[in-house]
Amino acid sequence: MAWLFLVLSPTINAMQPPEQTPRQRIIELITGTRLSSYQLAQMLGIPERQVEGHLTHVVKTIARDKTRRFILNPARCHDCDFVFRDRSRLTSPSRCPQCRSEAIAAPRYGIDLFAPQLE
Repeated sequence: MAWLFLVLSPTINAMQPPEQTPRQRIIELITGTRLSSYQLAQMLGIPERQVEGHLTHVVKTIARDKTRRFILNPARCHDCDFVFRDRSRLTSPSRCPQCRSEAIAAPRYGIDLFAPQLE
């Protein structure tokens, strides 16, 4: 009977879905919505800095996929409404370059699905 268990156990394990990586979970969470790195960190149970590190790789992954597009809603100053449109980093800025305020709304990340147009 022990021999039968050894033969069947790999088949049983193969039927269970594999665990997702943090990057796969981030892609799943931000598809069709917009979330900040803080919100993602809370949902995933990992530090916010790790989320920000994973996001750079998520951007590269999504860039290769012609059916999805990475969206970045830029950070915004609460005091003077300055929008950080030209910022290349995905992390939240520490202060506003115009009014020097530290009241900054965090950037939000998302993935939109779209069908490529046929030529």
